[in-house]
Amino acid sequence: MDNRAEAREFLTSRRAKLAPGDVGLPDAGRRRVPGLRRSEVAALAGVSVEYYARIERTGFAGVSPAILHAIARALRLDAAERAHMLHLAEASDGTSVLLRPRRSSSRPWSPRPSLQWVLDTITGGPAIVRNGRMDLLAANALGHAMHSSLYERTAAGVPNFARYTFLDDDSHTFYPDWHTAADICVAILRTEAGLDPHDRQLQDLVGELSTLSDEFRRRWSSHEVRLHGAGTKLFHHGVVGDLDLAYESVDMISDPGLTLTIYAAEPASRTAEALQLLASWTAAPLAPAPETPKR
Repeated sequence: MDNRAEAREFLTSRRAKLAPGDVGLPDAGRRRVPGLRRSEVAALAGVSVEYYARIERTGFAGVSPAILHAIARALRLDAAERAHMLHLAEASDGTSVLLRPRRSSSRPWSPRPSLQWVLDTITGGPAIVRNGRMDLLAANALGHAMHSSLYERTAAGVPNFARYTFLDDDSHTFYPDWHTAADICVAILRTEAGLDPHDRQLQDLVGELSTLSDEFRRRWSSHEVRLHGAGTKLFHHGVVGDLDLAYESVDMISDPGLTLTIYAAEPASRTAEALQLLASWTAAPLAPAPETPKR
């Protein structure tokens, strides 16, 4: 991905989100486009208009950390947006490879037996491992059962949440709040693009989805990013119904670039009962084939 274009589009999209009143400036005169002017961002960051305009035009290469943090404050960036901007700056200087742990290669990845053992010891809720491209790489029994539709609808290769979300109508049933799920999915991919702008598989995935999905293309152009650490999500499973689950996500130190997410239901809730039912459904042996009647 073109780092300079990424930087330019990210900064202009953040400017467009702010009104003068949001940053304590008077709203004087008509504006051709919504958001702050370059001159206003420059004043808030304490740099010249020419210097800030150059950053938007040519990217973050050579920009000092102090200036980057000043721009982040001027644009009221949240933690995820600030981290994304710093990652773009690292990549533009060619230092990101040195500053980040070695990320996963493009070769097919499969869980170590010990990792699958660990996943299998988690029996109270679904647990999954994914990468930044939203590939579903490993799961415990409940994680596999919760995402059974995704597995079943992946004819070959590795299941991918992004393809499922934007290219499969079944996702609108699985995610009752589909638009929020779609926003989160794209924000995770955009964050990954900042972390590893040279990931060819990610570039191919973004190109595929941009070509085939208007919903994806519109969201991708908004440059939203997020840190996907904890929260709640609502799912609808074809067997047990709605699942209102809390989740915690952690980066895997042993496998840079991979994320472990564990879901849990509120104790004694309807979702907790549904998970128990899902576990029973998963553990149930296949019914024996009926005997052929004797002639």
